[in-house]
Amino acid sequence: MAKSENQKENAVNQRIWQETKVNNTWEIFKYMAEFVEGYEKLTSIGPCVSIFGSARTPTTNQYYKLAKDIAYLLTRNGFGVITGGGPGIMEAANLGAQKGKGKSVGINISLPFEQSANEFIDHDKLITFNYFFTRKTMFMRYSQGFIVMPGGFGTLDELFEAVTLIQTEKIAHFPIVLVGKDYWEGLISWIKKTMLEDEKNISPKDMELIHVVDSADEAVEIISTFYKDGKALKPNF
Repeated sequence: MAKSENQKENAVNQRIWQETKVNNTWEIFKYMAEFVEGYEKLTSIGPCVSIFGSARTPTTNQYYKLAKDIAYLLTRNGFGVITGGGPGIMEAANLGAQKGKGKSVGINISLPFEQSANEFIDHDKLITFNYFFTRKTMFMRYSQGFIVMPGGFGTLDELFEAVTLIQTEKIAHFPIVLVGKDYWEGLISWIKKTMLEDEKNISPKDMELIHVVDSADEAVEIISTFYKDGKALKPNF
């Protein structure tokens, strides 16, 4: 009797698995639709810098003001600004871009909490994605630099994906600037001591991919200087 019940359960599981495989195949078209929309909207925005950071940063926080100032200066130096489209640091960056009369782009993500689009994104430059991997592709393809403000797991995800893709030469090299030495000091120290010196899991050259600064002027100077020697401003892959 027990064997018969197990056979029935296995048959049900196999049927569910087969149905899931069919559904997964059709989901490819959902991914394709997001890629097409992203490529169509972002291919014409021109040179932009992405600014990342926590969605939970209040307007009274020092990093909110700093993100706004950085975005403003970037637009005054000819760059548009791309953010994740949400509140906190993202809102501050879109606000700064708008004040600088530059392009203010929001690549939003549909979440059950926390992530409604902020009001400072250009009305024709807001895209909302359902999938993180399609969204991150847009950041990697259309950013001429990353400004990484204090943030959480999502910020770290975007930071390390960019470093990995540049390190492995899967995308073009662009500058990555971490803002807030006090915030990033522990992480950078651990990378240098444990990853580089003790375990030798990265090379000294890899450390050159990341810059750590405290001011808006320093952050924007690194981006601007990187492109002064004639490096092409174009999609990264």
